[in-house]
Amino acid sequence: MVLRTAIAPVLWGSTYLVTTEFLPPSPMWIAVLRALPAGLLLLAIRPGMPSGPWLGRLFALGGLNIGVFFALLFVSATRLPGGVAATLGAAQVVVVLGLAALWLKEPVTLRKAAVAVAGIAGVSLLVLRGSQALDPIGVLAGLGTAVSLGAGLVLTRKWGAPPGMTALTATGWQLLGGSILLVPLAIATEGAPPSLDWVAVGGFVWLTLISTALAYVLFFSGLRRLSAGQVSLLGLASPLTATVLGWAALDQTLTGWQLAGAALVLGAVVVGQRPSRPNARSSDSDSSGEVHRFRTPERVV
Repeated sequence: MVLRTAIAPVLWGSTYLVTTEFLPPSPMWIAVLRALPAGLLLLAIRPGMPSGPWLGRLFALGGLNIGVFFALLFVSATRLPGGVAATLGAAQVVVVLGLAALWLKEPVTLRKAAVAVAGIAGVSLLVLRGSQALDPIGVLAGLGTAVSLGAGLVLTRKWGAPPGMTALTATGWQLLGGSILLVPLAIATEGAPPSLDWVAVGGFVWLTLISTALAYVLFFSGLRRLSAGQVSLLGLASPLTATVLGWAALDQTLTGWQLAGAALVLGAVVVGQRPSRPNARSSDSDSSGEVHRFRTPERVV
């Protein structure tokens, strides 16, 4: 399950290469054309309508995991050096630790805290370049991406899965919910959609089908079975993959510090997948006796 879930951030790591090399310079429309077709495709494959409170929950999760996250990511990416934006985004592992402690009653252990710090340090070594003045709005947006994705991840874990709904359908609704926020933002900031040549169409095929539809289904499926902390640490594989692809495909160089950062990231991801020892009395229910689905991590396979 861990290896299957890890495919998602690896695929996300290809987004930078595809976007810079094949797509037009319209970040907000790229976000729309990434999320909306993917959501509609998943709902066409596995149609289903959420019932009761789940329609609102799925749209709220879509807003946090897709809509708000993509929008803030666009702001931070345009106002900050890419390495700074990636490092601020990596702070979501700390956000997840805190929110999981509050909302899921998952204790913050010394090992979890150390692994989170090591992971962020590894990303910093991997992607930061030089010393540059930082735009405060970009910094706030970068931190906002960490809060948005971290909150969405923990809420997804807390609420579990809609009864009788497959991961494909639930993911489709989240992508659709996020798109509802992104479309008006794209129109307001960039006007009409950009024209696309065949190279851009090929880039969007990869971005929509592989690094969005497939990746998010794998990601949310893994979140049903793994702890929030485990899944958040897997997300650190995204900047690692982006760096490796830049070295392999764009002839970028790797320094000794970057290699050390890569080792730190890999170490944090591996160590972070060791499940915490389950507590038989508290992992399945709270003080009121209410049973919580997906509270205790399953054995990693």
